[in-house]
Amino acid sequence: MPATSILSPEILAKYEPVIGLEVHVQLLTETKAFCGCSARFGSAPNTQVCPVCLGLPGALPVLNRRAVEFATLAAMALHCRINETSVFARKNYFYPDLPKGYQISQFDKPLGEHGWIDVPAPAGTKRIGITRLHMEEDAGKSMHEGFHDSRERTYIDLNRCGTPLVEIVSEPDIRSADEAYEYLTRIKEILLYTAVSDCNMEEGSLRCDANVSVRLKGAEKFGAKAEVKNVNSFRFVRAALEHEIERQIEVIEAGGRVVQESRLYNSAEGRTYSMRSKEQAHDYRYFPDPDLPPLVVSNAWQEEIRATMPELPEARRERMIDEYEITAQDAQVLTSSRAFADQFEQAAKAAKSPKRVANLVQGELVGRLKAAGLELAQSPISMQGIAQAADLAESGALSSKMLKQLFDRCFETGEDFGVVYEREKPQQISDSGALEKMIDEVIAANPKQVEQYRGGKKTVAAFFVGQAMKLSKGQANPALLNELVTKKLDG
Repeated sequence: MPATSILSPEILAKYEPVIGLEVHVQLLTETKAFCGCSARFGSAPNTQVCPVCLGLPGALPVLNRRAVEFATLAAMALHCRINETSVFARKNYFYPDLPKGYQISQFDKPLGEHGWIDVPAPAGTKRIGITRLHMEEDAGKSMHEGFHDSRERTYIDLNRCGTPLVEIVSEPDIRSADEAYEYLTRIKEILLYTAVSDCNMEEGSLRCDANVSVRLKGAEKFGAKAEVKNVNSFRFVRAALEHEIERQIEVIEAGGRVVQESRLYNSAEGRTYSMRSKEQAHDYRYFPDPDLPPLVVSNAWQEEIRATMPELPEARRERMIDEYEITAQDAQVLTSSRAFADQFEQAAKAAKSPKRVANLVQGELVGRLKAAGLELAQSPISMQGIAQAADLAESGALSSKMLKQLFDRCFETGEDFGVVYEREKPQQISDSGALEKMIDEVIAANPKQVEQYRGGKKTVAAFFVGQAMKLSKGQANPALLNELVTKKLDG
């Protein structure tokens, strides 16, 4: 069960959290950062290795050009200044899954610096600074099994060793767990739009470390920080930060001192646990890698990379609101992924009413997908099907009830809207004579409601419309039915 707070709101309100995030993102290259080994996920352990990623004597690294282009594109999308010259360094430390005994990274001369992104905030938007974006290679992976018996073993898989990463380091500008969640959501969204990473947290393509401290509101000096390591979902990052903020406040209120350390988050218990003390900054003995020359991303190369930049989510939302006259909420949902936005725009351009397409996506499609546990790519109804449904509704050929029934049928059979519509083709009743007969029947059966209407309670008309619609099995033309009901009752 998640841990619950024992602190009062008044005590929590005395303090201000200070949060900085370090996000590690695996770049979507076919091969590793400094060799030709495959960077594909899921292969048998230790089958994607060579002398370079194993760190064997005499092996020389060769930088992956595609990784540089992806890293530069990501830095540009995050409004970073691109340093024309950056330097690869050796970050020296011992760990079982680091065969070279060092990690190739960037230290004092990173690829990108001084970026920012805007996130939603109660007052509108808040700008969170990005200190740096630098390139590095990943380490291998330790695999543990048999912890509960005498056959406890740890194995090392070096397939991931050498895969290309960027590390995105935020300024300590984040002041709540919710802001951290929004920041991570925006980072992931931008990276997916630029297609530099698949951001798959389950496969380790996106990992997050959170540095958090607390201080009394109004204080300038930061408190001692704890680093929460390798949290594997944004939801857990938010929960870990909420717990850690309260834990540190509780320590201070009890007269204790927060220890600078690394901690791990246990999602089952909703708590963080001490991993190792970190009283002083670790000395990694960085020095320039003698096997790699400085990386020069010239102005001409930067312009080539910038030319591949897609329209980013925020700009796309603003344009779509203007172009299709949709709401900000519609735009937020419709741009949740680049593929979704592309398909919506294709359907909106083909349909008579883009607004109706947006309404059907929001009101009919998204809810059904969530209920069925499906992603957009798995939807039985294509965007072309949505456009067709929107046009039929716009022309009055289908009522909203008919549409709902057809959409339900599509999800039951796994067929697209066009297929189901052509087979079942419900006909909307627009014959005035047929509708008047139904209305007469309803009026005759409900004299009390007729009396209420004619006594001035005009809202009772909706009752008659509903009863007549039920009698027509949902096939009455709604606009015509409303008009005829009013005419009959007034007559």
